[in-house]
Amino acid sequence: MAQIVMNPTKSLPVLLMLVLPLFFGVGCSQPQAIVDGKIDVEIAGKTFTCEIVADDDSRTVGLGNHPGLGPNDAMLFSFPDARVRSFLMRDCTFDIDIIFLDPSGRITAMHHMPMEDPKGEDESQYQYEMRLAKYSSRFNAQYAIEFNGGTLETLTLNEGDQIDLNIEALQAITE
Repeated sequence: MAQIVMNPTKSLPVLLMLVLPLFFGVGCSQPQAIVDGKIDVEIAGKTFTCEIVADDDSRTVGLGNHPGLGPNDAMLFSFPDARVRSFLMRDCTFDIDIIFLDPSGRITAMHHMPMEDPKGEDESQYQYEMRLAKYSSRFNAQYAIEFNGGTLETLTLNEGDQIDLNIEALQAITE
């Protein structure tokens, strides 16, 4: 019968190396905090301050009639459920890029969304929205992040990449 004998002077440092991170959080990233309706999210090594839209009214408006975004700003759409989603450029006055994320934060689709002509005076709201291009998440998505147009060209991102989000905090404020 084999017997394993451990040398306490050699195994104590190894044990401490394994146990101490559990107490001090070493090596674990801390979840992002939501402050004043915004959250910092690291995407492809760059940190974006994301304005959170988490209710029907703010999600419908999105970046429509928004004055623009700074180079490190974005808008994060949080939904109460995951499903195939479609976005359009309603009343948006600048080009944007978008990534759709599944419930775990994995990218399902990415698009460049060029600015559309504004609603015409003789055009109904229905006619206006029907002529706008639609951009699909392709798969079930619970989150979307919109950036200034051209941002995706500067990031090394692919569909299937993981974006770390504080999902618990986002779901706590999502209606």
